Amino acid sequence: MEKEYFAHDTAVIDEGSKIGKGSKIWHFSHIMSGCRIGEHCNIGQNVVVSPDVVLGRNVKVQNNVSIYTGVVCEDDVFLGPSMVFTNIINPRSHVIRKDQYAWTYVRKGASIGANATIVCGNEIGEYAFIGAGAVVTKNVKPYELIVGNPGRHAGWMSEYGHRLEFDSNGIAECPESHERYQLKEGKVSKRV
Repeated sequence: MEKEYFAHDTAVIDEGSKIGKGSKIWHFSHIMSGCRIGEHCNIGQNVVVSPDVVLGRNVKVQNNVSIYTGVVCEDDVFLGPSMVFTNIINPRSHVIRKDQYAWTYVRKGASIGANATIVCGNEIGEYAFIGAGAVVTKNVKPYELIVGNPGRHAGWMSEYGHRLEFDSNGIAECPESHERYQLKEGKVSKRV
Protein backbone atom coordinates (compact mmCIF):
# COMPACT_ATOMS: atom_id res chain seq x y z
CA MET A 1 0.00 0.00 0.00
CA GLU A 2 1.33 3.42 -0.93
CA LYS A 3 1.84 5.88 1.92
CA GLU A 4 -0.48 8.89 1.98
CA TYR A 5 2.12 11.36 3.26
CA PHE A 6 5.43 12.70 1.97
CA ALA A 7 8.75 11.96 3.70
CA HIS A 8 12.08 13.23 2.40
CA ASP A 9 14.65 10.51 1.66
CA THR A 10 16.73 11.57 4.69
CA ALA A 11 13.80 11.42 7.14
CA VAL A 12 13.65 8.45 9.54
CA ILE A 13 10.17 7.07 10.24
CA ASP A 14 10.10 4.39 12.94
CA GLU A 15 7.70 1.48 12.70
CA GLY A 16 4.64 1.98 14.88
CA SER A 17 4.27 5.72 14.27
CA LYS A 18 1.05 6.98 12.67
CA ILE A 19 1.19 9.80 10.13
CA GLY A 20 -1.91 11.40 8.67
CA LYS A 21 -2.79 11.85 5.04
CA GLY A 22 -1.22 14.84 3.31
CA SER A 23 1.45 15.44 5.97
CA LYS A 24 5.02 16.33 4.95
CA ILE A 25 8.21 15.37 6.78
CA TRP A 26 11.36 17.13 5.65
CA HIS A 27 15.15 16.63 5.71
CA PHE A 28 16.85 14.81 8.60
CA SER A 29 13.73 14.58 10.76
CA HIS A 30 13.04 11.57 13.00
CA ILE A 31 9.52 10.35 13.72
CA MET A 32 9.70 7.82 16.56
CA SER A 33 7.53 4.81 17.26
CA GLY A 34 4.23 5.40 19.02
CA CYS A 35 3.74 9.02 18.02
CA ARG A 36 0.64 10.16 16.18
CA ILE A 37 0.78 12.94 13.59
CA GLY A 38 -2.51 14.21 12.18
CA GLU A 39 -3.47 15.02 8.62
CA HIS A 40 -1.87 17.89 6.69
CA CYS A 41 0.93 18.55 9.19
CA ASN A 42 4.26 20.00 8.09
CA ILE A 43 7.34 18.76 9.95
CA GLY A 44 10.37 20.93 9.09
CA GLN A 45 14.03 20.03 8.80
CA ASN A 46 15.92 18.44 11.73
CA VAL A 47 12.83 17.80 13.87
CA VAL A 48 12.48 14.97 16.40
CA VAL A 49 9.02 13.71 17.37
CA SER A 50 9.43 11.36 20.36
CA PRO A 51 7.31 8.33 21.32
CA ASP A 52 3.71 8.97 22.40
CA VAL A 53 3.69 12.60 21.18
CA VAL A 54 0.36 13.60 19.64
CA LEU A 55 0.11 16.27 16.93
CA GLY A 56 -3.37 17.17 15.73
CA ARG A 57 -4.41 18.18 12.24
CA ASN A 58 -2.56 20.97 10.38
CA VAL A 59 0.24 21.38 12.94
CA LYS A 60 3.21 23.34 11.57
CA VAL A 61 6.58 22.43 13.11
CA GLN A 62 9.45 24.64 11.96
CA ASN A 63 13.11 23.59 11.71
CA ASN A 64 15.16 22.33 14.68
CA VAL A 65 12.30 21.56 17.07
CA SER A 66 12.35 18.55 19.41
CA ILE A 67 8.92 17.45 20.61
CA TYR A 68 9.50 15.17 23.58
CA THR A 69 7.31 12.48 25.10
CA GLY A 70 4.63 14.18 27.18
CA VAL A 71 3.65 16.81 24.60
CA VAL A 72 0.20 16.97 23.00
CA CYS A 73 -0.54 19.62 20.36
CA GLU A 74 -4.13 20.04 19.18
CA ASP A 75 -5.17 21.12 15.66
CA ASP A 76 -3.69 24.19 13.93
CA VAL A 77 -0.77 24.68 16.34
CA PHE A 78 2.35 26.53 15.13
CA LEU A 79 5.75 25.64 16.63
CA GLY A 80 8.39 28.23 15.64
CA PRO A 81 12.00 27.54 14.66
CA SER A 82 14.19 26.10 17.42
CA MET A 83 11.52 26.40 20.13
CA VAL A 84 12.00 23.96 23.02
CA PHE A 85 9.77 21.69 25.09
CA THR A 86 10.95 20.07 28.32
CA ASN A 87 9.41 16.97 29.90
CA ILE A 88 11.11 16.60 33.30
CA ILE A 89 10.95 19.27 36.02
CA ASN A 90 14.25 18.34 37.68
CA PRO A 91 16.50 16.49 35.19
CA ARG A 92 19.76 14.90 36.31
CA SER A 93 21.99 12.82 34.07
CA HIS A 94 22.54 10.15 36.74
CA VAL A 95 18.86 9.86 37.82
CA ILE A 96 16.41 8.01 35.55
CA ARG A 97 13.00 9.72 35.58
CA LYS A 98 11.30 8.32 32.47
CA ASP A 99 8.26 7.47 34.60
CA GLN A 100 7.95 11.10 35.75
CA TYR A 101 7.33 12.96 32.48
CA ALA A 102 5.10 15.99 33.05
CA TRP A 103 2.53 16.43 30.27
CA THR A 104 2.29 19.66 28.30
CA TYR A 105 -0.83 20.54 26.33
CA VAL A 106 -0.84 23.06 23.49
CA ARG A 107 -4.46 23.80 22.65
CA LYS A 108 -6.03 24.48 19.26
CA GLY A 109 -4.62 27.35 17.22
CA ALA A 110 -1.85 28.34 19.65
CA SER A 111 1.43 29.75 18.27
CA ILE A 112 4.83 29.40 19.92
CA GLY A 113 7.53 31.74 18.61
CA ALA A 114 11.12 31.02 17.60
CA ASN A 115 13.49 30.02 20.43
CA ALA A 116 10.73 30.01 23.05
CA THR A 117 10.99 27.48 25.90
CA ILE A 118 7.94 25.72 27.33
CA VAL A 119 8.61 24.26 30.77
CA CYS A 120 6.75 20.97 31.10
CA GLY A 121 3.53 20.43 33.01
CA ASN A 122 1.80 23.52 31.64
CA GLU A 123 -1.11 24.17 29.32
CA ILE A 124 -1.01 26.69 26.49
CA GLY A 125 -4.61 27.84 25.90
CA GLU A 126 -6.46 28.03 22.60
CA TYR A 127 -5.10 30.67 20.22
CA ALA A 128 -2.52 31.81 22.79
CA PHE A 129 0.57 33.48 21.35
CA ILE A 130 4.00 32.89 22.87
CA GLY A 131 6.52 35.51 21.69
CA ALA A 132 9.95 34.65 20.33
CA GLY A 133 12.41 33.76 23.09
CA ALA A 134 9.77 33.68 25.85
CA VAL A 135 10.13 31.19 28.71
CA VAL A 136 6.76 29.79 29.78
CA THR A 137 6.75 28.59 33.39
CA LYS A 138 2.99 28.47 34.07
CA ASN A 139 -0.34 27.92 32.33
CA VAL A 140 -1.28 30.36 29.57
CA LYS A 141 -4.89 31.48 29.09
CA PRO A 142 -6.71 31.24 25.76
CA TYR A 143 -5.84 34.21 23.47
CA GLU A 144 -3.14 35.40 25.90
CA LEU A 145 0.09 36.98 24.63
CA ILE A 146 3.17 35.98 26.64
CA VAL A 147 6.62 37.57 26.20
CA GLY A 148 9.95 37.66 28.06
CA ASN A 149 11.91 35.56 30.52
CA PRO A 150 10.19 34.56 32.64
CA GLY A 151 7.11 34.76 30.43
CA ARG A 152 4.66 37.47 31.43
CA HIS A 153 1.28 38.64 30.23
CA ALA A 154 1.59 41.33 27.53
CA GLY A 155 -1.93 41.44 26.12
CA TRP A 156 -4.37 39.42 24.08
CA MET A 157 -4.36 38.12 20.49
CA SER A 158 -7.08 37.37 17.96
CA GLU A 159 -7.38 34.03 16.18
CA TYR A 160 -5.71 35.75 13.19
CA GLY A 161 -2.68 36.74 15.30
CA HIS A 162 -3.38 40.45 15.86
CA ARG A 163 -3.15 42.31 19.18
CA LEU A 164 -6.56 43.07 20.58
CA GLU A 165 -7.30 46.54 21.94
CA PHE A 166 -10.31 46.43 24.23
CA ASP A 167 -12.64 49.40 24.69
CA SER A 168 -14.17 50.49 28.01
CA ASN A 169 -16.88 47.84 27.58
CA GLY A 170 -14.29 45.08 27.21
CA ILE A 171 -14.92 44.62 23.47
CA ALA A 172 -12.24 44.36 20.76
CA GLU A 173 -12.32 43.68 17.04
CA CYS A 174 -9.68 41.86 15.00
CA PRO A 175 -8.50 44.26 12.26
CA GLU A 176 -8.20 41.42 9.73
CA SER A 177 -11.15 39.10 10.36
CA HIS A 178 -13.43 41.69 12.01
CA GLU A 179 -14.38 39.05 14.57
CA ARG A 180 -15.24 40.51 17.96
CA TYR A 181 -13.89 39.46 21.34
CA GLN A 182 -14.95 40.06 24.93
CA LEU A 183 -12.62 40.57 27.90
CA LYS A 184 -14.37 39.73 31.15
CA GLU A 185 -12.88 38.86 34.54
CA GLY A 186 -9.40 38.37 33.08
CA LYS A 187 -10.52 36.00 30.32
CA VAL A 188 -11.07 36.54 26.60
CA SER A 189 -13.72 34.81 24.53
CA LYS A 190 -14.88 35.24 20.96
CA ARG A 191 -18.30 36.82 20.60
CA VAL A 192 -20.76 34.97 18.45
